[in-house]
Amino acid sequence: MSDVLALVEARLHTTFGKPDARAAVTFLGTDRIEVLRFIGPGDGNAGEDVVRYVTLGMSAQPMADPTSPLADPLRGPRAELVLTVRPGRADTDQALRPLAVLAASPQVEGLVVAPGASLDTGEPLWPGAPFTSVLVAEPGGLVEDLELDAPMDPVRFLPLLPMTPNEAAWKRVQGAAALEERWLRHGTDLRDPLRGGVPLG
Repeated sequence: MSDVLALVEARLHTTFGKPDARAAVTFLGTDRIEVLRFIGPGDGNAGEDVVRYVTLGMSAQPMADPTSPLADPLRGPRAELVLTVRPGRADTDQALRPLAVLAASPQVEGLVVAPGASLDTGEPLWPGAPFTSVLVAEPGGLVEDLELDAPMDPVRFLPLLPMTPNEAAWKRVQGAAALEERWLRHGTDLRDPLRGGVPLG
């Protein structure tokens, strides 16, 4: 377990540099989840920094199908979560605990977190946030998959896209691809912690 997490952290350091802060959360009956904060250049406007919050600990164990009678200790999907926001517009550091809760959900609830899924935090992602859930996006664009020794699956780094309640309800009916297309069509800044919901009419 610790070897996997050491490799994950090394991949994050290679991609984003050293974290400027980290916090640990432990839930009853689960392994410790850390959230690392990285501040660095975004991939948009030149010179504009972004803050990335990345979980560390979710990938220690493979995610198991909750209908399976026996969990395989080696095989199964592994992932960590990545949330990217623009700094200085909201107290986004308060997202650390909700992110840790989401990262612990495979252990606590037997969830298999995959692209296209919705994850509900049950509370605003940070104080005053209009988002209480996130859409899990496709990995690979931000942090490359981390290959592990066979028979273990690679660790995937899954971006989280905050959703307003209306967007989450619309996504449940129309699907993730339709919501992402709507965001793209309206030029939605998904990293703006104060953004409003996209028009859904």
